[in-house]
Amino acid sequence: MSDIPRVPLLIGGKLVQSETKEWRDIINPATQEVVARVPFATPAEVERAVADAKEAFKTWRNVSQAKRRQIMVDFAQLLREHTPKIAEAISREHGKTLPDAEGEVARGLEGVDHAVSANTLQLGDYSENAATGIDVYSVIQPLGVCAGITAFNFPVMLPCWMFPIAVTCGNTFVYKPSEQDPTASLMVAQLALEAGLPPGVLNVVHGGPDVAGALCDHPDIKAVSFIGSTRVGTEIYRRSSNAGKRCQAMMGAKNHSVIMPDADREAALNSMLGAAFGAAGERCMAISVLVLVGEAQKWLPDFVERARKLKINVGTDRKADLGPLISPAAKQRVEGFIQKGVDEGAELLLDGRGVQVSGYEKGNFVGPTVFSGVKAGMSIYREEIFGPVLSVVMVDTLEEAVEFINANPNGNGTSIFTQDGGHARYFQNNIDVGQVGINIPIPVPVAWFSFTGSRASKLGDLGPNGRQSIYFWTQTKTVTARWQAHPREINTTISMQ
Repeated sequence: MSDIPRVPLLIGGKLVQSETKEWRDIINPATQEVVARVPFATPAEVERAVADAKEAFKTWRNVSQAKRRQIMVDFAQLLREHTPKIAEAISREHGKTLPDAEGEVARGLEGVDHAVSANTLQLGDYSENAATGIDVYSVIQPLGVCAGITAFNFPVMLPCWMFPIAVTCGNTFVYKPSEQDPTASLMVAQLALEAGLPPGVLNVVHGGPDVAGALCDHPDIKAVSFIGSTRVGTEIYRRSSNAGKRCQAMMGAKNHSVIMPDADREAALNSMLGAAFGAAGERCMAISVLVLVGEAQKWLPDFVERARKLKINVGTDRKADLGPLISPAAKQRVEGFIQKGVDEGAELLLDGRGVQVSGYEKGNFVGPTVFSGVKAGMSIYREEIFGPVLSVVMVDTLEEAVEFINANPNGNGTSIFTQDGGHARYFQNNIDVGQVGINIPIPVPVAWFSFTGSRASKLGDLGPNGRQSIYFWTQTKTVTARWQAHPREINTTISMQ
């Protein structure tokens, strides 16, 4: 056991071995091998991380925008150079395929590149002679110490949606990655320090609910960003808000994709394979409900056969279409939902249970699974399964499809495949979902547009990325100034004429 690497904390610019007595094994999901051990930081260690961030803020807030921007430029270059090594860590601890892991790093880089442009967005306003001899102006200033808490499914992309823009705006940061796959997250943070972030500006603490709760409660933390499940996100938002903090919580989803009979059949079906089963369905933006309209319903057998041919293997196999789920518990949960679908009357067209991969018999593999005849009241439709399970719903018209989707409480993302501009425009205007794809299966926008999930998928007015992220990580201060040697007369009114 002593030969197993121990993941350190990152506090005050240094890697620190935790003094905790509570450790968790990090398991390779394809082999069940223990690849590392992660500490659950002690209250004193969390306190130290926040204190170091608070001290660093005193000087970091006054570092020029140009210098902060240059650090992000250098950080982006380091991420590009280290992508293969980071992707290997993602695949080893998460299970996703190497090409998918490399794609995740690339999407994370978009967040860093967006941070490079922060100084062009962090602009105030100025009004000369707003009143006689009085100028009024606003400045956009950092909040102070901020925190981020993320789920396991994107250990690089999610933190890159948080701390790069936060620190570039002048804040300091304490980050808690998922305890299930923290190594890639820590590697990214180390690269940010190598790029030039001073000690204390970015800190990493590991742990479970107690550590997350401590960040939500701490009086010196001004804002908390969370991306993960609805259950956890709701508690994070409630707890942070009750403590007087600004909070954003991007949470669970039940994403639908509509295929119209006029769609490009090849493009639509192949897109759905990746959207439903890529990363073994462990994406908050995965398409888990396929809505076939009219004649497109006849395409379902073809889709099932294509799904049956997808390759399931360990993530290091570059030809694999999907790897294992993150843990045995995740596999058990997904297979439990498959059985619920059968028990509740859905038709199981493709069963992903019982998958065996040669040489990796202990892996957490679940294959592509397809249900038809799915109704709104079924568990497989109501719940976010977070696995490679697709529910298929049949409707006659686009209007029915929109009504069906809008009745779902979640509003993370949705898409439509059509070659009819009128259909696309009707869908775009009438769908009540934050992110819409038109002939794009997973409508996660580029990082200079905000991630805009809605309804039960999001708590907080401002989302990560884009201009909204600048607003979230900063505050506006308005200054009213008169430069005059002596007051001309006494004025006891509020008039500024």
